[in-house]
Amino acid sequence: MTPAPRARTLTIAGLAFGAGALLAAVAVVLAVNGNATAAAAPPLPPPAPAAPVALTDQEVSSVAAAIEKAFAAVAERVNPSVVQIRTEQIVETNVRFWNPFEGTPFEDFFRPFHPPQDEDRSPRYRKREFRRRGLGSGVILRADGYIVTNEHVVRDADKLEVQLYDGRRFDAEVVGKDSRSDLALLHIEAEDLPAIALGDSDELQAGQWVLAFGSPLSEELMNTVTAGIISAVGRFQSTGEAVQEYVQTDAAINPGNSGGPLVDLQGRLVGINTMIYTRTGGYQGIGFAIPVNTVRRVAAELLEHGSVRRALLGVQYTAASPALIEALGLPRGAAQVAAVTEGSPADEAGIEAGDVITAVDGKELENALELSTIIGGHKPGDKVRITVNRSGDVKEFTVTLGAAPEEETGAEAAEGGGRRPGQDLERDLGFRYRDITPEIARRYRVEEGLRGVLITDVDPDSEAAREAGLRAGMVIVEAAGRKVENSRDLERIYRDLEPGETFLIKVVTADGSSTMVTALTKPGKD
Repeated sequence: MTPAPRARTLTIAGLAFGAGALLAAVAVVLAVNGNATAAAAPPLPPPAPAAPVALTDQEVSSVAAAIEKAFAAVAERVNPSVVQIRTEQIVETNVRFWNPFEGTPFEDFFRPFHPPQDEDRSPRYRKREFRRRGLGSGVILRADGYIVTNEHVVRDADKLEVQLYDGRRFDAEVVGKDSRSDLALLHIEAEDLPAIALGDSDELQAGQWVLAFGSPLSEELMNTVTAGIISAVGRFQSTGEAVQEYVQTDAAINPGNSGGPLVDLQGRLVGINTMIYTRTGGYQGIGFAIPVNTVRRVAAELLEHGSVRRALLGVQYTAASPALIEALGLPRGAAQVAAVTEGSPADEAGIEAGDVITAVDGKELENALELSTIIGGHKPGDKVRITVNRSGDVKEFTVTLGAAPEEETGAEAAEGGGRRPGQDLERDLGFRYRDITPEIARRYRVEEGLRGVLITDVDPDSEAAREAGLRAGMVIVEAAGRKVENSRDLERIYRDLEPGETFLIKVVTADGSSTMVTALTKPGKD
């Protein structure tokens, strides 16, 4: 069976070569015959000369061997610092009971075994508990038992167990967690643990080799190591709750890798693996890690305070338009102030709506969303210099930052502007969604006339992905027996559910070709 594909490939390549040769021959003939069209066409540049081979076979083998040794040395150094995290959550759900003999002569016979019904003979519910288990990864930050992982790994967990590289298992407690950065700090009663060395994510460059560690998909795959490169730095994403900066990598990350370390070839932590971009639910070469400099700052806050104190500027903003950037010669990341909170530090300093923020502490913004991460990286009471362009005039303000309330960020993108109605639903169930606007319908190729809510992203570690089988590109058309035509419908239905209640949702593929019914459970109260 092997030769057939090879022959097919060679044939196709031959056809492509032959067609190219034929076209070249025709072009030569036309040029020789003085064809006007051929003569008018500009000549193509000649092929660039191939770079000379600078390495001998022996040298190539030596380089490959050196890379192998580097990977092996990093794995040997880092693996003892990597842990597996097993979670257990006790979920209380309402199970619906029906009398299967209702309306038959056996109805009364079954009634003693059936929960009581209302007078209208509607079905009743019985509470039932079950244990939901989860899997994640983490890394040892300090030798005295402090471990960092993702907040979503330990969210709502009633029991946490950490397994070390040497096989020892410990019950773990949550020292603190921060949903906005998706980081949590755990502690186990152990000493002299192999803490990982910390790198500097500000020094990362695209193309740099990195290794990812964790327990993908299964407990048995603990301490799996994958290799890749830094695909990009400074990736910003607005989660609706905050703006977060990420490092992008193509090192394979799968469900269960969340919370595990991303390291450089010196074995230094440069990020915490947190999510992937996927249309299949699995690895597709696009993964994201929280930069280690964010990890260092958040972990220090969690250790000292149990939560993260964030600074407040007091503005809402949008990215400056390309036309405005060109007209005023602004940096590409300029952020236009849409609103200033009355009495806020920005207001007291003199910043006004319409101002365009171009730099903070002398550093120009490379991305408008960067403003939120810069302010969020400061502490209340810090002084920052904000450079603005006001109708062509450049002004600089010194702002003493305030303290942001727990559920607010220091500077809000105007589209997010605070807590969104569906934020609890997204956090609880693990997927993001959008209304089907004409633009969204074109982008995701949604069947014309299909009404519902489009799932745009699914956390691969969530119940939605692992148990319910939801995927990006599906459209929710019904939830808990009620029709869903837009996000308000879905959010209203979710609010009406009781904590712990399991409900059915009906989804269809974007092209309308298939339908699926699955179940989700609204988490119980803490």
